[in-house]
Amino acid sequence: MRSRYSAFAVGDASYLLATWHPSTRPDDLELDTRRWFRLDILDRERGGPLDREGVVTFEAHWRNAFGAGSQRETSRFVREDGRWLYVDGR
Repeated sequence: MRSRYSAFAVGDASYLLATWHPSTRPDDLELDTRRWFRLDILDRERGGPLDREGVVTFEAHWRNAFGAGSQRETSRFVREDGRWLYVDGR
C-alpha cells in the first residue's frame, strides 16, 4: 500500500499498473495534478507474511491549485508469486 501511495505521490503510473492485478488493471492510467502529502493507514485485515489476501483502509491527503482534500478507501490486495497486487477499492 505504501509503495503504491509513493508511486501516486511521484507520478509513477508504470509502477501503479505493474502492481495492479491483471483481472482489474486498466489498459492505461492518467494521473491528475494532485500533490499527495500524507498517508494514514486506518485499518488492516490480514495481509501478514503468511496471508494470500489483505485489506487496507487508508486516508490519503492531497493539495492542488484549488484547495486540499483527502481520499478514503478500503483496498483489496492479493499476493501472487510473492508480490502484493492491488485488486480494487471502495
